[in-house]
Amino acid sequence: MTILSGLILLAGLAAPPADVTPVVVQAPDSPVRLQHVHVLTASDAPPVLVYEATNLSPDELEQFTVIAFVFNAEGRLKARQVAPGRRTLEAKGVKYSTMVLDGSPIESTDVIVIGVNQAQKAGSDAWWRADLQTLAQEAAGRRPSPPAR
Repeated sequence: MTILSGLILLAGLAAPPADVTPVVVQAPDSPVRLQHVHVLTASDAPPVLVYEATNLSPDELEQFTVIAFVFNAEGRLKARQVAPGRRTLEAKGVKYSTMVLDGSPIESTDVIVIGVNQAQKAGSDAWWRADLQTLAQEAAGRRPSPPAR
């Protein structure tokens, strides 16, 4: 409840969201789906992603991690950040969480791409993993860099 109260307070204090709308990518076999992703910005703080995480599996997840990529207007990767999602996501359960994007300044022309890249079932040492960079580059509309002159 305190996290939700903090988000409501943060939303009330935050400036209107930047013109950056996050894009969600998901590996085909991902046990977690992210949706309802929004960017909150304030004039004196880094942007914060707020997202809903849904456990798609019939198993409780001990933990999962979220990765965010920031691409510039030319499609070049500016930043990549990984952060833990919420712990203990019940089977088919839903939780809300946040991620502070403090890896580099976010411009209105940047593209933010977010997805789940790791998850661990409760009571297991094994991790599900996915490399999302190619999906993120495609989602960001990455174009090949112009040839050097």
